[in-house]
Amino acid sequence: MPRRTATMLASTLMLIALLCAGVFIPVPYAEMSPGPTVNTLGDHDGEPVLQIAGKKTYATSGHLNMTTVRVTSADYRMNLVEAVYGWLAHDNKVVPHETLYPDGKTEEQSTQENAEEFSQSQESAKVAALKQLDVPVKSWVIVSTVVKGSPAQGKLHAGDVIKAVDGTPVKQPNDVAKLVTKHKPGQDVRFTIVPAKEQAAAEKEKRTPTKTQDISMTTTTSDDTGEKRAIVGISAGTDHTFPFTIDIKLADVGGPSAGLMFALGIYDKLTPGSLTGGTFVAGTGTIDDAGKVGPIGGIEMKTVGARAKGAQYFLTPADNCAAAAKDTPDGLTLIKVGTIQDALGALKDIRSGDTADLPRCGK
Repeated sequence: MPRRTATMLASTLMLIALLCAGVFIPVPYAEMSPGPTVNTLGDHDGEPVLQIAGKKTYATSGHLNMTTVRVTSADYRMNLVEAVYGWLAHDNKVVPHETLYPDGKTEEQSTQENAEEFSQSQESAKVAALKQLDVPVKSWVIVSTVVKGSPAQGKLHAGDVIKAVDGTPVKQPNDVAKLVTKHKPGQDVRFTIVPAKEQAAAEKEKRTPTKTQDISMTTTTSDDTGEKRAIVGISAGTDHTFPFTIDIKLADVGGPSAGLMFALGIYDKLTPGSLTGGTFVAGTGTIDDAGKVGPIGGIEMKTVGARAKGAQYFLTPADNCAAAAKDTPDGLTLIKVGTIQDALGALKDIRSGDTADLPRCGK
């Protein structure tokens, strides 16, 4: 066989081998891409996203779209060819697998965590919107989760209302950890609670809970921060009672990043006139009970997805502005927001047509 032919054959075989390796050898990466975007003022799967009963609502127009990101599943392993294609694609982003699924988190665990965050974001969105409207909301601290095998297991339960720790009243979720960590590991701590069943019955009957319990348990040690501290194995959260019903109907969505857009949608439906002035506004951002907007992941994917659906303006958490401004889709204006008040102010300018002084990302 002539040397030139042999060389070409060897090169071809090597190329085939490399291509096979690229297709069959998995790499430790995952992919993010633009996901669906849903108008919080409209319908999804045949029913309104925001459903309010017991309070007068008003007609709305335009769009206040929440945005999402698609990610590859925890069990899926990209091959080298897919990873290279993702790196080169403008609308996709390839990231280390552990970025999306840290510590070997399974698909089921990630889904459960996202569902919990989504539920909490809905509650905070309701509170933030009603606070802007000076509508009173009753709040209390609850047990959110109980760690299996912890001192609290079997003694405290998700939904229990925490009234006090060692006789000191609890007003905020972080009060619980502060009071527990005043102890040394191995010391007893006393919780005063309203059991979840009693709280639920009181809410249903529209009365004040009457049954409380004092529950003692022995603290154990946590060294997850590099220093030993006392814990009982719970996480504390907040629950609320609203003066009327607000339901958010949106399936197959997780995480906390729709909080801002839900809050704005609720505010719009409870106030006369159109918050958007008929324009197409999309956005993202977590929100807390006080109306503070926090950063989210996948901002570049969300702006692409929003613009593809027709968005003209995108409400962007202040801490995400720098990343979003690096590659803004043509025709989309990024507006920096740090609070729900910032967002409402920007929407006022948009519907009036006075957009010259909008707080844009990148300025």
